[in-house]
Amino acid sequence: MKQFFFGPALSLVCLFNILVDASAADLTSDAGEITVTGTREKTIKAETAESSDVIEKNEVRDTRPAHPSEITSQVPGAHISVTGGEGHQTAIRQPISTSPLYLYLEDGIPSRSTGFFNHNALYELNLPQAESIEITKGPGTALYGSDAIGGIINVMTRPAPLKPEAEVNLETGEYGWRRMLISGGNTREDDGVRAEANLTHTDGWREATDYDRQAGTVRWDSTLTNGATIKTLLSGSSIDQQTAGSSRLLKDDYENNPTLNYTPISYRQVDALRLSVAYEKEGADSLVSIVPYVRSNAMEYMPNWSFSYDPKISNTENASCGLLLKYRKDFDPLRTRIVLGLDADYSPGQKLEKSIDAVLVGRTYTSYTETQTIYDYDVTFTGTSPYLHVETSPVEKLRIAAGVRYDRMEYDYDNHLADTPIVVNPASTAFPVTYNHPVDSRVDYSHLSPKLGAAYVFSEALNGFVSYRHAFRVPSEGQLFSPGKATSSLELEPVKVDSYELGVRGKSGEQVSYEVSVYHMVKEDDILTYKYPDNSREVMNAGETLHRGVEAGVHFGIGKEVSLSIAASYAKHTYELWQPDSTTDLSGKEMESAPRLLANTRLHYRPALLKGGRLTLEWERLGSYWMDQENTYEYDGHDLYHLRINYPVNKAWEFYGRIMNIVDERYATAASYNTTGDLFEYAPGMPRTFYAGVNYNFR
Repeated sequence: MKQFFFGPALSLVCLFNILVDASAADLTSDAGEITVTGTREKTIKAETAESSDVIEKNEVRDTRPAHPSEITSQVPGAHISVTGGEGHQTAIRQPISTSPLYLYLEDGIPSRSTGFFNHNALYELNLPQAESIEITKGPGTALYGSDAIGGIINVMTRPAPLKPEAEVNLETGEYGWRRMLISGGNTREDDGVRAEANLTHTDGWREATDYDRQAGTVRWDSTLTNGATIKTLLSGSSIDQQTAGSSRLLKDDYENNPTLNYTPISYRQVDALRLSVAYEKEGADSLVSIVPYVRSNAMEYMPNWSFSYDPKISNTENASCGLLLKYRKDFDPLRTRIVLGLDADYSPGQKLEKSIDAVLVGRTYTSYTETQTIYDYDVTFTGTSPYLHVETSPVEKLRIAAGVRYDRMEYDYDNHLADTPIVVNPASTAFPVTYNHPVDSRVDYSHLSPKLGAAYVFSEALNGFVSYRHAFRVPSEGQLFSPGKATSSLELEPVKVDSYELGVRGKSGEQVSYEVSVYHMVKEDDILTYKYPDNSREVMNAGETLHRGVEAGVHFGIGKEVSLSIAASYAKHTYELWQPDSTTDLSGKEMESAPRLLANTRLHYRPALLKGGRLTLEWERLGSYWMDQENTYEYDGHDLYHLRINYPVNKAWEFYGRIMNIVDERYATAASYNTTGDLFEYAPGMPRTFYAGVNYNFR
């Protein structure tokens, strides 16, 4: 373990010295690179002590992602897999999983409450029409607290245009893919408005995988007479899909009949609505920010992955109101900055779950009947979190940042069923399923999270950073109050994390830029799911897990027309201390679904013939990973190749196309080994697929 971390760390220190000696006066400054998420306002990236990557609007526009995975893989160490429609599982410095380890933001505001995490939350945001997407890797700073362990994904909306503008984008593709993106707005005097809509449909490439999405955003930017600004943002989405993306196939069907869907009866219906009003008043040396917001989330779904051990229909709803307060003061001595803030979140919600009897014909579940209610409760999540963030420069080139956050969080739970367990024996499971019900209770957590980091500008073209960040994550409402067979879910401890990171960023002339980082993260009381031999699951605390790795992003300019971008990471994730029962010890095993290697390489070609357009060849590499917790069988990984082209005819018209998986690789978006039936199960990825579109801009 020490060799894994300190070897790359030593290499990185050597790289520091080599690059410092090699830097010359003609190297250009990267002071123009800006990051937002870490401090909740624009900051020069060279002075930030964390790994943060910004996918700019031009890249979002040229990529035109049909799924979040198509854009986030451009960031070193960030992987998102497809589970159906725009559903996803995320892996940022963590294994690929549905665990509540990430914070998803829209213009810096959490899109969901901490207590009601949804691993699919990015499909509630409008990525293809984003102004930019910022990904901060590792535990969230003291300014964000719980949720952000693996990382933060902040989707920024587009501001109102200064002049009248309207844009229509029409796209078509195989398997009934159709998408229309509409955007328009104007600014008059001190008020500007932009409205956007995303209407998407696909028949799905596998059987019974229809997907429909309607999403919209209205943003009103206003400047007051006192110089303050107000940004009012209304956004929402409605999603209706038949799910099969994570419905895995047995090996013979995966290889020979990948369009099959064993769970065509499963579905997911999602509605999300958010409204926020952000007031900011900036003076010569201060800033006041007040952001009240409200949210509403509702979802009804039949989880296809649990048919064999926990078949059910789940309804969840929660409404939220919250407030983000921040005051920033700058001082001349040592360029000192102090930020004081308070985050408050009040989120009442409810859950209703019913067991189902699914009819299995051959390998396919063809119909179902509802049997009995297994969970019915109300739960209110309340969070109050003051924080302090300080930056200073004891010498000109050194920027030191420190912070601390205190989180006080509480669940107030009211069970509408008897407290006694319910035992159901669905026809589709091999054993009876037990559903325990905690008694009415209040569960509260409090935690202090510190951070410390330093960034040093060695030259105009080279800077580096080192950081320590502590974070924690409270159990989600489902882990606490829908415990299944677990009898002590209310005793679940929050996850605690200590993360250490070292990195360098720089440029060589006008043609080469790079960023390299090494991280070492220890999680105590990690919340994990153990799979018993009878195929049942139980959520529990593990003693310790370890996550460490190296990430690198490099961009090469090759003349005026060609450029090459590489984003790669090598990581290892292990159970350091975990004995889920008296006969099983997984300590020292690698975590399942945790590829060591992630890589994305993009070759861009901008010939004069395309009049400002570009041709991009992309290569994605996902390394091998263990398919089971005992580290018995491996998925070999895969390589995917994609081709994109866009051609702007003039200022108004643009045509574009893309071919995904151009060599028609058979690959799995998820792979596992089922010890109960000695079965290999794979969720097949999309075959070669063609898309084409046209964009018209009225200006």
